[in-house]
Amino acid sequence: SSSHPANSSEWTLDYPPLFAWFEFGLSHVARRFDPDMLDVQRLQHRSPPTVLFQRLSVVCSDLLLVFATRECCRCVREQKPSRDLLKRPSFILAVLLLWNFGLLVVDHVHFQYNGFLFGVLLLSVAKHLQSRHLQGALLFAVLLNLKHIYLYVAPAYGIYLLRSFCFTQDNTDSSVRWSSFSPARLAALGVIVTSVCVVSFGPFVLLGQLPQVLSRLFPFKRGLCHAYWAPNAWALYNVLDKTLVTLGVRLKLLQEAELPKASMTGGLVQESQHALLPSISPSVTLVCTLLSVLPAALSIWLRPRGARGFLRCLVLCALGSFLFGWHVHEKAVLMAVLPLSILAVESREDAGIFLVLATTGHYSLFPLLFTPLPIKILLMLMFTLYSFTALTSLFR
Repeated sequence: SSSHPANSSEWTLDYPPLFAWFEFGLSHVARRFDPDMLDVQRLQHRSPPTVLFQRLSVVCSDLLLVFATRECCRCVREQKPSRDLLKRPSFILAVLLLWNFGLLVVDHVHFQYNGFLFGVLLLSVAKHLQSRHLQGALLFAVLLNLKHIYLYVAPAYGIYLLRSFCFTQDNTDSSVRWSSFSPARLAALGVIVTSVCVVSFGPFVLLGQLPQVLSRLFPFKRGLCHAYWAPNAWALYNVLDKTLVTLGVRLKLLQEAELPKASMTGGLVQESQHALLPSISPSVTLVCTLLSVLPAALSIWLRPRGARGFLRCLVLCALGSFLFGWHVHEKAVLMAVLPLSILAVESREDAGIFLVLATTGHYSLFPLLFTPLPIKILLMLMFTLYSFTALTSLFR
C-alpha cells in the first residue's frame, strides 16, 4: 500500500500476492475481534482476542485439508480390502495426513497456515490421481501464487503434464509419438497458468511495483541457511568449514585473527561467508538442486508410469530442493513427507522409506518450539508409534 513506507514490515509482501487476497478475507473477520491487529506498524501487538482469532483462523482454514485428505483417500488402491475400518489403507492415510505431527507443530503451536496450503497441494495431487489434469493444474497454479516455496515441486508438474497430458498416445512407452502432441491441451494449460498469474500479479504490474514484490519473494540477501539450519547438505558444509577452522587453529596452521569471520552459527537471518571453504552462491544451489531432481524428471519423461510416477517424482523434487536449495526452511521437509504418505499405504517399500523420513524429519522440527514443551515430545511419540504399528500391520 502506498500509505505505508516500504520498510514498515519486512514480512508485508513475504508471500505471493494471491495470499494477500486470503489475508484480505481474514481481515474482515479479524477487525471484529481486535481492530488493532490490522495496523502493520504494530508488529509486536498481542492481545487475547488476537490470539483467539489466529487460532480459530488456522482451525477453520484446515477444513480444506480435511476435504483434500478425503479426496486422496478415495484414490488409494487397496490390494486386499479389510473389513476392519481401522486397518484399511484409506483410514491409515487419513490419520497420517490429518494427525501429522509436523503440521500440528507448525500450524497449531508455531502458528502458520501450512495446513491450508498443503490442502491445496494434496487436492491438486488427488485431481491428477483421478485423471482430472486441468483441475489439478489450476489448483497448483493457485498454490504457487499463494506460496512460492512450491516452486520446488514445479518440475514434477511441468514435465508430467507435458508428457502425459499434452501427448495423447503411448503414455506408458518410452518412445514419444510427436504426432500425438496436442497444441490445444498445451494452450489450455497456458491459459490456466497465465490467468492465475494475471489475477495475482496484474495489479502490481500496473502500479509499477513488480520489482519490489519479486525482491521480497526471493530475498537472496537472507543467506545460504535459515537462522535455524534445515538438516541438509549446506548444514554439513557449514559444519565442515567450522571443523577445518578449529583444527587449523589448534594445530597452529592458521591464525584465527587472519580468517574471515564465519557467522553461520549466530542464529541470525543474514548473509555470511565461510572461513576456509568456498562460499556458496544462489547459482550454485540452483545447479545442485536441478542436478538432484534431473533423474526423477527424466524418469517420468522417458518412462511415464501414470499419476503414481508423477507423485514419486514430486516427492523426489521436494527432497532434492530441501537438500540443496537456498535458504531452506526446516518445515520444507513436510513437502516430501505428506505426499509420500499416499505411496506409503500402497507399497511396502515406500512405507519403509516413509517411516525413516517422517521420523527424522519431524524430529528436526523440534527447535521450532525452543521452549521445553513436553507436549511436542508426546505428540511425536504418539504419531511415530501409530505410523510404525499401522504400516507394519498393513504390510505384515
